[in-house]
Amino acid sequence: MGSAHHPRRGSMAYYPRKRAKSIVPRIRTWPEIEDGPRIQGFAGYKAGMTHVFTIDWRKHTTTAGQEIWTPVTVIEVPPMKVAGVRFYERTMYGLRSIGEVWDENFDKELARRFPLPKEYSREKALKRISEDVEEVRLIVHTQPKLVSGIPKKAPDIMEIRVGGGTVEERKEYALNLLGKEIKFSDFKSEGKFVDVIGITKGKGFQGHVKRFGVKLLSHKNRKHRRMIGTLGPWHPDWVRYTVPQAGQTGYHQRTEYNKRIIKYVDFVDESEKKLAIEITPEGGFPHYGVVKNPYVLIHGSVPGPAKRLIRFRDPVRQMLEDVESIEITYVSLQSKMGV
Repeated sequence: MGSAHHPRRGSMAYYPRKRAKSIVPRIRTWPEIEDGPRIQGFAGYKAGMTHVFTIDWRKHTTTAGQEIWTPVTVIEVPPMKVAGVRFYERTMYGLRSIGEVWDENFDKELARRFPLPKEYSREKALKRISEDVEEVRLIVHTQPKLVSGIPKKAPDIMEIRVGGGTVEERKEYALNLLGKEIKFSDFKSEGKFVDVIGITKGKGFQGHVKRFGVKLLSHKNRKHRRMIGTLGPWHPDWVRYTVPQAGQTGYHQRTEYNKRIIKYVDFVDESEKKLAIEITPEGGFPHYGVVKNPYVLIHGSVPGPAKRLIRFRDPVRQMLEDVESIEITYVSLQSKMGV
């Protein structure tokens, strides 16, 4: 007779299960691209979810060419500002920063994050950069003051890699963007795939069952049911870290791979500004309000609650092909208050 066996509860790939260090997700890996030079990432704020009807763009499905129901996440993506450029060199231990160049006209909102220098020379900073540049990244920040659903003015600062082309082309491209605004359209267009990185909804200190999904003990068990059956064997005579136990749940950084962009809406004048209002459901998005800036519709769900900062990146392991555009026939604007 075979020995009893069952899969362990809770993947060990997500250890340690502790709170994220920062609400700004950290991107450790950037893929190489052929087109460019261009930026390889962007950021926005999650407004909520709705559903749309689209013409199925997938060629090999049973509903190809037919109208299908699709859940989408609405992410508001106002323009981001380029505050600086950071240069890296390759060492035997990996990339190492060799210097950075900042814009001389600092955005006043950056003073909410760090003290701004009274005098700064861009030319002197460029002279201190060596020629052993291996990688170029932009130091960008969001503009939450433009977003009515975000109750803060302090910008979120992050790095975005510049990819494609030669190193000299990347340097020239990055320095030309210094002090300017970049849009989501500079990064991706409709029908493309992106990786979505965010901090999940925090749930605080939770027990074994909620944290790992272990089974409830028998109703005849003494004193408790929502507990694990054993902390481990006698030998080794210590509790191993693989044993499911209570602790912090949620507020972890997670990456969703290969999320398709269903729609990107931008506007340049007041006559087109109504396009952004059309995505807002009756009564506004719960805990968010009205979308007043350019936004993207991402296929499926995205980590984190409303108002959470969401980062995009070029897909590191894309499997399916991009499409040129996706036809949307209906957008649900029904109230989400009772959902």
